[in-house]
Amino acid sequence: MTSDDPRVESPWGAVVGQPDAVRRLALAVASPVHAYLFVGPTGAGKRQAAGVFGGEILAAADPGGAERHRRLAAALLHPDIVVFEPSGNSLRVGRSDDPGEIPAIIKEATRSPTEGTRKIVVVDQFHTAEAVAASALLKLVEEPPASTIFVLLATDVPAHQVTIESRCTRVDFSALSPDVIASVLVAEDLADPEQAAVVASAANGDLGRARVLVLDERLAARRDAWWSVPDRLDGTGAAVGALVDELRAMIDDASAARVQRHGEELAALEEREERLGTRGSGRREMETRHRRELRQYRTAELRFGLATLARRYREAIVSGDARRGPLDAVDAIRASAEALVRNPNEALLLHALFVRLPPLTVAVS
Repeated sequence: MTSDDPRVESPWGAVVGQPDAVRRLALAVASPVHAYLFVGPTGAGKRQAAGVFGGEILAAADPGGAERHRRLAAALLHPDIVVFEPSGNSLRVGRSDDPGEIPAIIKEATRSPTEGTRKIVVVDQFHTAEAVAASALLKLVEEPPASTIFVLLATDVPAHQVTIESRCTRVDFSALSPDVIASVLVAEDLADPEQAAVVASAANGDLGRARVLVLDERLAARRDAWWSVPDRLDGTGAAVGALVDELRAMIDDASAARVQRHGEELAALEEREERLGTRGSGRREMETRHRRELRQYRTAELRFGLATLARRYREAIVSGDARRGPLDAVDAIRASAEALVRNPNEALLLHALFVRLPPLTVAVS
């Protein structure tokens, strides 16, 4: 049986909720171009799509080994699919004593494939590449070796990357809807429909985060805490301060498992350094990655909380609250969510927002 047999599940089924992107990429397999730019929010399936796309390209070139190519590519373990991502906060050119990712990408992209006639170079979080890093890759992305195909993954396209975007075929990925995420959780037997709906709402369009949250027993408590904020505001700074402290403590608690895992990774690194007599073997990169992962997790928690808060005020509006306050509150919450891309101080952001929000305990006029 081949992948065209209706009894065989299509590899593209792993890329959920992105029919337009899948259609475009499936059509491109027969004659792929030199570079693609997948643009969409975190958790939308860009990395999964890159693996499936690469697997299909390799399978088309070697039908006899198609099943193996697809299996390894889907897990991003194929020797001819090489994935790069920032070890720190951004993709860097680096220097002689601290090499960044860009030199390694250039070196790998110019090598011949290990097994076949194609090599797929996937660069995750490409939006983090500063101007000098993007410029260093421009010529190679524009004219790579005939055997190399670039797949760049980004959440957006900064102004300094517009030129490199123009050298790629852009494929857009949308945020996954709560309904799509909930259906996946139910289909994978990770949650019943009621729990899946709660988790999907908290995932903010990120299927990977949803799969983690489904095991989080305190998720409902955090949702309820954000939902209750308008009921507890009374116009005083004391109430605002108490709310901010409580919500941040809940985020700390939610982050505890991740912090513990980071500690275990560092302990393992220290044990390995002691055993082998080495020092500095990836410690800086690991600590930087830990900080980035923790910041991303906390940002996702804040987005979940702000989205919950916005829904509360929207429900008040739909229910007939004709005051200007709820409308202004939704705008203020949206502005705060947009400000998260600048990594603001959490406490200051929430204090500034909560002092602007009206309570919802006042009777509707």
